[in-house]
Formats: sequence, C-alpha cells, structure tokens
Amino acid sequence: MRLFYAKHGIVLETTCPHTPQQNGVVERKHRHVLEMARAIRFEANLPIKFWGECILTATYIINRIPSNVLNNKTPYEILLEKPPDYDHMRVFGCLAYYWNYDTKGDKFEPRGRPGVFLGYPCGTKGYRIYDFDLKKLVISRHVRFVEDVFPYVENKLKPEVPSENDDESHPDWSKGGMPPDVDGDNDTHEGDSPVVVNDVVQEQDMGPQNENTQVDLNVEQNEEPNLDASHVPVEEQSRPMRTRSQPQRLKEYHVELPPSIDHANPTHDQATSTVHPLAHYISYNNFSTNHKAFLTAIDSLDEPKNFKQASQDLKWREAMEREIRALEQNDTWSLQELPFGKKPIDSKWVYKIKYKPSGEVERYKARLVAKGYTQMEGVDYHDTFAPVAKLVTVRALLALAVKRNWHIHQLDVNNAFLHGDLEEEVYMKIPPGFSSGEKETRVCRLQKSLYGLKQASRNWYQKFTTTLCDMGYKQSVADPSLFIYRTDGVHAVVLIYVDDVIIVGDDMHKIKETKAELNHRFTIKDLGNLKYFLGIEVARTKDGIVLSQRKYTLDILRDMGLEGCRPSAFPMEQGLKLDKSEDDDRVDAGQYRRLVGRLLYLQATRPDIVYSVNLLSQFVADPRQPHFDAALRVVRYLKTTLGQGILLPKEGGLKLVAYSDSDWMGCPFTRRSRTGYLLLLGGAPVSWKSKKQSVVSRSSAEAEYRAMAATVSEILWFRWLLTELDTPQESPTTLFCDNEAARHIANNPVFHERTKHVEMDCHFVRERVESKEVAPAFIQSHLQMADLFTKPLGGQQLKFLLDKLGISNLHAPT
Repeated sequence: MRLFYAKHGIVLETTCPHTPQQNGVVERKHRHVLEMARAIRFEANLPIKFWGECILTATYIINRIPSNVLNNKTPYEILLEKPPDYDHMRVFGCLAYYWNYDTKGDKFEPRGRPGVFLGYPCGTKGYRIYDFDLKKLVISRHVRFVEDVFPYVENKLKPEVPSENDDESHPDWSKGGMPPDVDGDNDTHEGDSPVVVNDVVQEQDMGPQNENTQVDLNVEQNEEPNLDASHVPVEEQSRPMRTRSQPQRLKEYHVELPPSIDHANPTHDQATSTVHPLAHYISYNNFSTNHKAFLTAIDSLDEPKNFKQASQDLKWREAMEREIRALEQNDTWSLQELPFGKKPIDSKWVYKIKYKPSGEVERYKARLVAKGYTQMEGVDYHDTFAPVAKLVTVRALLALAVKRNWHIHQLDVNNAFLHGDLEEEVYMKIPPGFSSGEKETRVCRLQKSLYGLKQASRNWYQKFTTTLCDMGYKQSVADPSLFIYRTDGVHAVVLIYVDDVIIVGDDMHKIKETKAELNHRFTIKDLGNLKYFLGIEVARTKDGIVLSQRKYTLDILRDMGLEGCRPSAFPMEQGLKLDKSEDDDRVDAGQYRRLVGRLLYLQATRPDIVYSVNLLSQFVADPRQPHFDAALRVVRYLKTTLGQGILLPKEGGLKLVAYSDSDWMGCPFTRRSRTGYLLLLGGAPVSWKSKKQSVVSRSSAEAEYRAMAATVSEILWFRWLLTELDTPQESPTTLFCDNEAARHIANNPVFHERTKHVEMDCHFVRERVESKEVAPAFIQSHLQMADLFTKPLGGQQLKFLLDKLGISNLHAPT
C-alpha cells in the first residue's frame, strides 16, 4: 500500500495509540454500523456468535440508504453511478428454506431445508443461510422466506431444554422441510405435500422478483402436483399447541404475592397465567408480626435516587436537615469566591433506610457525599492509605481479654469522616438543599473532610490517632490500629476499624473515662458490651467467648436460594480436581465472584472452609460450571453448620503454639505447593492461612521448609504483638511439622543438595531457631491441625480436627 500511496501522491498519517478522537469521522461511522448491527441482532434474538453477520448486513444496508450528506443519494449510487435495487432484500434473521441439492437420489428426501437468513454474500448472487441441523452457513440462490417468523425469537418462548450437542438451543422447524404454521391455529395433515422452493433470485444482479415468490403457507399455492385428499385416506391429526412458559431460571423467584390467593389451601394443579407461578404457593401466614411488617416495609418503602425525589417526602427532608445541621455545627466549609485556576468538585445526596433487627424502620439516613472521583491527584489529594484493624488482632485481643476477665465494650463514632482535618485546598459546588444567601458564583471551601473524598479515611484516622495519643494511649507498632494504655497497673486497649471501636480493659473507670473524652472530642454512640462487630457475633459465656457469623451465613444461603437445599457433611469432595478447562460451560462471573467474596469474609470465624474458598478464588477470572458447583457445595456445607464458630476458652494459659503443613505440587496448573499454617493462643485458634507458594519446590521437604518460613514470619509478628499487650512469650514457640527432613533442615545446615537453590530468606528459620524464638517439633500426620488448610478432608477427619480446635456449633442442640 505504501508504494501505491507514493505513486499517487498520497500522504499516510496514522493516529496516536489510544486516541480514537483523532479519527472522529471513522469512529462516528463505526458507531453507526454497530448501532444498526445491535438493533437487527436484538430484533431477531440471534446468538452473539453471529455478530459478524450482523455487522456485514448492517454495512450492506447502510450502503443502500439515502443520505443527506450525499444529496439524498446512496453510497452505492455514488460509487457505481446507478441506483441500488431493493427487490432482493429480505428481513434479516427470519426463517428461510433453501433448496436441498444433497438428496442422494432419494425421491422422498425433503427438497427444502430450514435455516435462518443471515445476509448477503460478497461477490455471489445469493443468500447466506445458517442450517440448524448441519450447523453451517450455506449460500443458496433458491430460497423461500417466511419474513414474519424469527426462529430464535420463537425458540426463546419455548421451555428451556438443554441440548447435549449444541452450544445454544436451535429451533426445530419440522423434520420434512415443511414450514410451520406461523399463527399456530392451522392444522396440518400427514398427506400434505412438501413446499417447493421457488427461484427467488434473478440472473441480473439480484434483479426484481415476482410477487408470487413470497412464501404463502396455503398448500394450494404449491407448484407441485397436489393429490386430492379424497383419494388418499389419511387420519387427520391436529398439531399440539406449544406450551409457552417462562424460563426455568425465573421460576425460583417470587416478585409479588397476589392478594387473591388462598394461602390456606393452595391449588397446585390449577391453571394460572401468573408470570412467576411460585407466588401461588407462598404464604406469609407463618411469619411473626414483626417479620410481616419487615416484608411489607421492604415492598412498600423505596429509597429515593436523587435530591428531587427525596425533597418531596417529609421523612427524607427531615433526614437531610439533620445532616445539614451536623455539617454546619462541624464547620465543614466556608463560602467564598472560586480562585482563578481552581476547579470545584461536585456532590450528591445518598439515602438509606436503616432497619432494626425486628424489621421495623430505625431511621431514615441522608448523607452528603462528595464526588471524589473528580479529584485530581497531587492537587486535591495526595496520600489516601488508612490502616484498619486486622481480624487476627481482633481475635488475639478477645482471647487475651477473656483469659484475664477484662471488660469488653464497643462504641460507634457518628459522622466520623467529618472530623478529619483537611490539609489540601479543595473547593466544592454548593450542594442542593443548602441556602447560601449569596450569589451562585460562590463555592464551598472545605475545611473538614467529607464523605466521598479520596483522603477522607486517612484524615479521620490521623485525627483519631492524635486524639488517643493526647489521652495517654500509645500506638502499637505491630498493628497501627491498636492503641494501648498502661499506667499504675491499669490496662486499657482501644482497637479501631474505621468508625467502629472496641475498648478492652481491666478498669471500668478508665473505660468510662475514655468514652467520655471521645464523646467530648467527637459524637459517639455507646453500644455497651461487645456483641456484634463487623458482622461477627460475639457471645460471652461462662466457658469463654464464641465468635460466629450465623446471620452472615444465613444471608449467603438466602441470597443463593439454598435455604431448602440438601446439606453436605464436608465442604469439598476429597480428590476433587478443578482445572481451567474451556470445554465446560461458563457461568455468571458476577454471581460467582460475589459468592466467593462473601465466603472469603466468612473465613474470619470458619477455618474449616479456608482451603476450599482459597481454591475457588483461583477461578474468579473465568468461572465454569464445575467451579460454581464446588462453590455451591461449600454453601450446602454451611447449612449443616450454621452457628459454627470459634471458642476462645476462659481457662488455660496464654502460650503460643503453631502448626505448619504443605502439600507437594498440589496445583495442577503450576505444580506449586500450598502453604498452610495455624497459630493457637491458649488453645484458641487466632491466626491461619492457606496460600499457594510463589515457586515450584523440587521435593516435599523443600515445600514443607517454605511453609515453615511463612509460619515463622507470622510467629514473630504475633510475639511482638503479645509483647506490646504485656503478654511476652518467655519460652520458644513450638512449631509442629509432620516432615522430619524439613525439621532437620531448620535445626542444622543438612541436605545441601536439596536446599542449595532455596532462597536465602527461607533460611532465616534456622536463625530464629538458634535465637530460641522458635522450636520445631515433629507431629504425626493424623494429628497435624494445619491439614485443614492444605487439602480437602472427609467428614471423620474434619470433625476430629475441629473438635481439637474447639470449633463447634453454638446453636446445636445439646
């Protein structure tokens, strides 16, 4: 092409990468073509695999449509200097019968084959037909069209019956090449002769066609000789009416309960025209009054989408007024003229209905949120990171508190982000609902942080940290969200997760003093004794503290529609091999990711599902049916153990013990091994992990040694945390491993041939052993508690290890 350009004096200019705006004319035409292609595909309900045919047909049509830019001429006419012929054009995606040449001499073979019309071939006078049975595109000149029948639209209304051979369900338009009754009211007979396909394409450039070439479903129009029905004795049979039903995926859903249903005596066999028949068999009679109120509230209460909707409701106006007063009392901004060169950000109102556990409405909450996504980095904000409490720290703090019989309280900071001091110069447009009394040219100069700003969480964390340090608390090095007060034998610990705060201590007076000071600096809500934190239920009994997520588990079951499923005894089948095969059917990736994400958070109190969830998370990029089935297996296991949680026992000491394990080359894709470890504090599980190693191990000893290195790292951090909490570990932490070779490598520089290629950072295990911080010990494989995190276990072994860990079902009958 470059030689052609040079010969004709053409200069070739290319656009910059990722800058389509430099070629706007072409991009606009691309949009025109794609819009038409989408329209004709949606009209015919064609599968996505036919997108190319839609593009080609859209281009073919556009080239034959008059344009104002071309003085009401078509591109075809401008190029070829003659008007286009439209007589050969047909409705895209309609039913079509093409002449069957491949009859193999069988006189009784049907002369027409059904298909779907997919456009016009380039350089050939004919039509492109997709044959349902042969599953291939055919170009034919002899075609009969049924332009008011769209096979894939008709097929969509049929009950969904999966096909073993097809990637999508194809319609069945008679086995003998006979066009179906379009209106469904006509009867057909066995004696009817097949439709003869007429020649619908002329010899000259798809020329004009006779009107009688259109398909007429009346048998009298056939050009074949038709036998008199009186001479051919046939038994008249009526075509069975097609039952049109909703897709199977909608039958599990209940949208609205019709008021005319008799809840006491539902008739299962009665005919119904309801969109979702499940509504005929649902009754609210067994619900309590509070739950009925809750369900009614959900159906009747709507959260407004914008300020205009909310301003028409008194309840939401009052909620916005409360938020406005809070912002004004906090001196969140001041009004001034916008300086030159500055660009203000925008804001919006967000509305939420808060419910009580009984289902009653607690309050209507309105919050003004800045549109932080319009901020410019380096101008409107710089750093955004803000630490939050680690769940390991939460479990460790509660285990320590129950051993020492400390008080455990909880509080919530109201409008926490509004208390952060803003260092950057940020301007915001006056929000809707605020009356400034000034000209509209004024803007809000933000003096305090606001929800939605990029740096809002960081500013709040810095403000809270400064406040606690002024009150005599010392920030932890091991976990920056932990603050410790220790003076004259009085101990108090504060743990913060955004605006949720836990206060633990041995002196109730100090706890009250801390609450009062925080309420003076901020506005707090005192929640009393800790019962519910970050979705974790905290139940304190005479035996200790039980951490569980029963409500969260029920929410997962309810959202997946598995409340009535058959439970499973263990989360994953032994020997199950999940791979990334592309032969399996794809599933809804969004649904799979939501489920795996929720299961990941459920690991906070469920060590028994850690391995399964970690394995499932490897397929979130492209989930397939076996992966989704395995995830549902985990959910069915959760139904068996709804109230299962961790017991932090009251009795016993505070000795730290660790278990380390590995599976060798367990990953079928990378052949990498998996590390699993578990830390117990006073017999209570406080830290665990299941993670694939970063490199391939050449032996099981090497894999176990790498797992030990990861475990030692966690042990060292945990020992530092306990030291800050005034619980130093005087003796080395015992590290149990079921591999003798790995234990010998940790104690001595043996097996040089096996370990000379191992990274040096793994050998720090030996250094920590020599410094008496860690003491490796051997344990039998059947007693290895870290087995939970490296392989799927059966029912008996799983129950055995969970009993040893003190993990039990709090709500199980005794």
